[in-house]
Amino acid sequence: MATLTIVSVAVFAQDSAKNKMKMQSHVKDSVIYTCTMHPDVVSDKPGKCPRCGMDLVQKKVKLQAKKSYTCTMHPEVTSEKPGKCPKCGMDLVEKKPARAKDKM
Repeated sequence: MATLTIVSVAVFAQDSAKNKMKMQSHVKDSVIYTCTMHPDVVSDKPGKCPRCGMDLVQKKVKLQAKKSYTCTMHPEVTSEKPGKCPKCGMDLVEKKPARAKDKM
């Protein structure tokens, strides 16, 4: 019985570590290229600005997950910005991302 418990804990720990690494891999820096004279010109690879011919410069952009807000009394109510629940008037709270442990 003790061996089974130890094996179960080891498997769960490995699974949690894999899920954590997966979540971290989604929040990486993204590289874009832009013109210093025309910041609205954006490309995913190096090249020349189509407007002025200058070299596009590399810029790192941090990708962030969108925040989601929900009502504690009505979890089906969600919003991309804070506010009030339309059903009960309570403040919407930031929804935390689900952890691997919560999905089991």
